[in-house]
Amino acid sequence: MIICLGTTPALARSMIFDSLTIDEVNRAAEVYDYAAGKSTNVARVLHTLGQPATAVGFLGGDYGQILRRDLDAAGIAHSFTEVLPNTRLCVTVIDRAAHAATELVEEAGPVTPKDAERLLDHLSAQLIGASMLVLSGSLAAGVPVEFYADCVNLAAGKGVRTIVDAAGDPLLKALEATPFLIKPNRMELAKTIGRPIETDADLRQAISELVAEDSTWVAVTMGKAGAIVSDGSEFWRVTAPAIEVVSAIGSGDSFAAGMAAGIVSGQTVPEATRLATACGVANALNERSGHVSLDEVNRLCTMIKLERM
Repeated sequence: MIICLGTTPALARSMIFDSLTIDEVNRAAEVYDYAAGKSTNVARVLHTLGQPATAVGFLGGDYGQILRRDLDAAGIAHSFTEVLPNTRLCVTVIDRAAHAATELVEEAGPVTPKDAERLLDHLSAQLIGASMLVLSGSLAAGVPVEFYADCVNLAAGKGVRTIVDAAGDPLLKALEATPFLIKPNRMELAKTIGRPIETDADLRQAISELVAEDSTWVAVTMGKAGAIVSDGSEFWRVTAPAIEVVSAIGSGDSFAAGMAAGIVSGQTVPEATRLATACGVANALNERSGHVSLDEVNRLCTMIKLERM
């Protein structure tokens, strides 16, 4: 079982327009409401890949109940901690004519430090017999900055490896606990080290600053440019075929899911980036985040190029 934890799940609404005109009345051709947020997307993609996964985190209010029902309908396991704030609603506006997707993000409501303690206690029980823990997304207001580090330490005590998809201080604190792998995108990595990353040399330097050799793996996603993965000493580049993107929202989460699935299946980290990249690309072909086609993933895996830098 792979545990997928995030403190800011969301009910997503994708509104699809054949053509969108700003400052005019626009009528959607299709509308979808579904469970989302980074950790929930990870769980959904893992479920599609045939990997047992459980979504864990905070939920509250009516939107939280709708999110639960959607996961139930999809057959995705979940075990959330109830909190007072209503789960947030995030809207994705897709303009088919312009091949553009715009995300309107509602921030998660604040929780209490006591809520964070309850979630940690709940995670401790969920980790029994787990194969991996994936931590995703920003921390809800009120959650201590050390929360992900506490999760990594908790998992390590039970012999469970951790992937952390975060940025800034929560990521830096998590690194002190030595997770198995971190997965920021290029912009998040720049935010974490506090300076722009413009070249491959900049990227190598940033990774070397963050992790000691052979301590924590780093996979940096770069959108259409693919990804770079490193153990702190050696570097690999993974590239995918060009596609016509429908919506890239959720592709990073799909990448994290593919990485987790590949690793728990026995692949090396560089090998797992093929599946991870295929999942990220497959997500970009869909109008709903975290929704990938297994056939598409398998087809794309044969087209992914992995090379040592």
